[in-house]
Amino acid sequence: MAGTTSIEPFLTVSGRPVSSPLKDVRSISRRMVVHFVENVVPCGTLPGEAIDGDVTTVTRICLELTGSMLDGRDIPGRVERVRAAAADWAREGIPIDTIHDAVHEGFKLGFDLVITNVTNHDYDTVVGVARRLMDAENMITAAVSAAYVRELRAVDSEHHTAVHTLTSALLGGQRTSTMARECGIEVAERYHVLALELPPHPEEFDPSVDAKVVARRKLRRVQAELADRCAGKVLSLLSVDGGTLLLPAHEFADADLDELIDGLSTAAQVPVRAVATSATPAEIPGATEQVHELVDIVHRLGGPSKVYRPHELAFEYQLTRPGPARDALSAIVDTLEQHPELLRTLEVYLATDMQRSRTARTLFIHTNTVDYRLKRITQLTGFDLGGVSGLCHLRAALVIRAHRGTGSTDLCQSPRETGSRAG
Repeated sequence: MAGTTSIEPFLTVSGRPVSSPLKDVRSISRRMVVHFVENVVPCGTLPGEAIDGDVTTVTRICLELTGSMLDGRDIPGRVERVRAAAADWAREGIPIDTIHDAVHEGFKLGFDLVITNVTNHDYDTVVGVARRLMDAENMITAAVSAAYVRELRAVDSEHHTAVHTLTSALLGGQRTSTMARECGIEVAERYHVLALELPPHPEEFDPSVDAKVVARRKLRRVQAELADRCAGKVLSLLSVDGGTLLLPAHEFADADLDELIDGLSTAAQVPVRAVATSATPAEIPGATEQVHELVDIVHRLGGPSKVYRPHELAFEYQLTRPGPARDALSAIVDTLEQHPELLRTLEVYLATDMQRSRTARTLFIHTNTVDYRLKRITQLTGFDLGGVSGLCHLRAALVIRAHRGTGSTDLCQSPRETGSRAG
């Protein structure tokens, strides 16, 4: 569309080319620019040098291009001039709808000029003029749109690179004062450091679709939601599986983090989990390592979608530390490996806060069967589920087992979520 166009022979009215009223392009372009300023509201806010310079020049170029198309001629280079001017306007922050409104107004004025001397016998000519003017307007608006998109992509790429560089520096514990000035991004005195886990979308397991495409779409939806909610104030490093977010603490309250994760879950169409803590720029590397270790624990325990704080996971975290105590606790449920129905019953029983009836409904068995299985668990492990000590030891053993990846427990799930998932 932006290249040369094959045009039919001249269109004439009363023996004269229909383009005749457009020949005085300099005078007409000045009149059109005055009309733009008075009638296209945003144009009135443009600086005077822009109106006297680029806008008037491009209006003249568009008139010449339109006249040449009406005459069946092609003037090379005109579309490129329009595209170059549009790129400048995009860099200056002039809204694209302002340019499109001006182009549309210009073509309405041009059409009125062209058909000034048309009579009732010139129907075919008017149709031809309308079609060629539509082609010309389409060519110009396409050139403007392409220039704006290309320029905005370049700006977005530069900003993304700057954000990526600064975020990597903060996570790596590097000095960021000089880098922040070069990037044009202010470093906050304190940040919320969030480790994010993005579970696979259900369609990623569908063999009829490309799992990588589904995962990338999920990530793009998350990034768009971040951009919408955080208004450019978030520093992020994300992949299709999750990543790290840095949010200025003075801009976002703790409650905002919960709302953010709810929004990201909706956008991603999967239950997003996060662990958050706060840190100064110098503390970010250590804080990042901690929250990622904790979000991995939440993932292994099957926790619900929400923002966790480190103190909520202190028990689970301590159980996962290497040592003879962990090995001894883990061995408690080794005897249940040969009885998967008992192991599953124990998981659900603990996840439902020791409610026999809910455990039975979740597993689709009778409550008497639940009682029998709990007795068998006590006999095989040596720990009584009817006492506090036995409950603590068995729950700790399941947490360690889940962290080691030898099973998938629902110990962090609420009873409602546990029942729906197991069902």
